[in-house]
Amino acid sequence: MATKFDRLHGRISGRGKTTVVLGHGFGCDQTAWAGLLPWFESRFRVVMFDFAGCGPDGEANYDPLRHGSLFGHADDLLEILDEVGAENCIYVGHSVGSMIGVAASVANHRTISKIVMIAGSPCYLNHEDYQGGFEQAELNGLYDGMATNFQAWAAGFVPLVVGVPDHEVVDEFCRMLFQMRPDIALAMARMIFQSDMRVVLPRLECPVHLLQPLKDMAVPVAVANWMKSRIGDATLDVIPTEGHVPHITAPAAIIDVLERRLTPLFEAA
Repeated sequence: MATKFDRLHGRISGRGKTTVVLGHGFGCDQTAWAGLLPWFESRFRVVMFDFAGCGPDGEANYDPLRHGSLFGHADDLLEILDEVGAENCIYVGHSVGSMIGVAASVANHRTISKIVMIAGSPCYLNHEDYQGGFEQAELNGLYDGMATNFQAWAAGFVPLVVGVPDHEVVDEFCRMLFQMRPDIALAMARMIFQSDMRVVLPRLECPVHLLQPLKDMAVPVAVANWMKSRIGDATLDVIPTEGHVPHITAPAAIIDVLERRLTPLFEAA
């Protein structure tokens, strides 16, 4: 019988002693890490996979009930970590992948020794004392656009997410996004944008490094500052990039930060 790791297209590479697990964001799959993968593989044992609903044949692994919250995806992640023997690993997550790592770490404190969040957010909605970046009416319009004409919606949404005039990156993001069945993409978008993990963050016991683009249409810098103030052991680097996918559009800028933040851990291993 295939394991969860196998069903979610799991892959292990690299030659290091310390394990790094990479969790991609919404609309992407594990190929989104291509620009950073050589750096990781030369230093760490690297574990990658596709979250349920994403990647080739993603619908085969998607359960509307299990994956109707971040915690269902976190359960998948915990199963994978157990199957590959990745206790006390470093978890690097992009966007919603960051919060899935948070949920997994809170559920089992022994699994993850450090979390790196790239453009992560615990809550996308604005509240009286919190600026998440969106009003509910804006999100309702996003959902309506996805439901009415998924491809037309993507044609407008993807360039905003990419944030820089790079047609190759836009085309690559569209390729990953269009692997998703439209109804699953809509359900996941609702789940992500309506989630609120703010009360969970203070329960983290591992150190967290926040890596935030200076200009990001999905996550304001204010969100990264808010998280830094709420997580017990957190550091923050704001990088001078635009767009929500800096690991794809500006991998060198991400590697500069990883060299400073993760190399001491690699050397200690």
